[in-house]
Amino acid sequence: MLFPITAYDREEYESIKELLPPKMIDIHCHVWRNSDIDKSGDENKGPRRTVTWPDLVAAENPIEDLFETYRLMFPGIEVTPLIFGTTGGSSSAPESMKPQNRYIAKVSKEHGIPALYYSHPRQSAEELEVAIKIGNFRGIKSYLDLSPAYLPEKEIRIYDFFPPEQLEVIDRMGGIVMLHIPRPCRLRDPVNIAQIIEIKQRWKKLRLIIAHIGRAYCVSDVGDALERLCACPDCDDLLFDFCANTNAEVMRQLLDAVGPKRVLWGTDLPITRMRMRRIEENGTYINLVPPGMYPSEVPDPHLREVCEEEAEKITFFMYEEIKAMKQALENSKNASPEDACDIFYGNAARLLEIE
Repeated sequence: MLFPITAYDREEYESIKELLPPKMIDIHCHVWRNSDIDKSGDENKGPRRTVTWPDLVAAENPIEDLFETYRLMFPGIEVTPLIFGTTGGSSSAPESMKPQNRYIAKVSKEHGIPALYYSHPRQSAEELEVAIKIGNFRGIKSYLDLSPAYLPEKEIRIYDFFPPEQLEVIDRMGGIVMLHIPRPCRLRDPVNIAQIIEIKQRWKKLRLIIAHIGRAYCVSDVGDALERLCACPDCDDLLFDFCANTNAEVMRQLLDAVGPKRVLWGTDLPITRMRMRRIEENGTYINLVPPGMYPSEVPDPHLREVCEEEAEKITFFMYEEIKAMKQALENSKNASPEDACDIFYGNAARLLEIE
């Protein structure tokens, strides 16, 4: 068994099971093999500009592990993933992503599941377009870590890892852009908001998904972002996934602002295999975890171990995410639990043209 399922896990699953439709689409999951991680040229890499705790959950997530995770966590439910690779541990060179993208294209074809190409900002538009067509990818995913190494994390902008010439390619094909926004202020950051609006105004045919609700893991991360984005007519088809987010109030605000038709379920697997419960302290998130389960050489400010007794009542990050959406649907003025079928399946099915 890939990981154990406890009696408490089963209790927690029972509390959310009625919300879930018989078929679901996971719009956001990472699939990779360690053998495809290219660490050549590590000496040329800049400083890491992302949190480190997700690395403690799984060293790799090959397609077999992904399907086994669905089987264990969602018994009796058919889950179709939208898959893509990861930047974790890779070299900063554009060539470093090629082995992963080849693997993703291979398993996508073998299993008949959709996939995104993991792009690098230094790739030419021509190279990107050819790679997408050869691999039959639906669009692109990238990450702020691939931005030029000289840029401090706080100064990275969306165009530093999704350059305009690449967005032009995706717009022509009407493809998907999975956006993990940068910058410390997250969703409410005025530069992020301005560039999201500009992207939707310039490239009207691409389908932009704001991952993790714009990394708004705390209520203070939202600010006036939803109000400003909703005021822009070009953003009326802007999509949001809520993967790796457990803040029910943030989800309620999202549903109230954009309605249930623009919200997508995603898992961010494998990290939602983590056993944790998230709390908010002083405007930041803390993952409460069982003692000794996720040891790290360097203390992580987002992790805090609890006592053994409290740990017995900690379940999967995955279930905590779904519980938060359940609460948000119950409290929203613009949505209800009846909209779960769209959020967990229908919206993504229409986007991906899955019957």
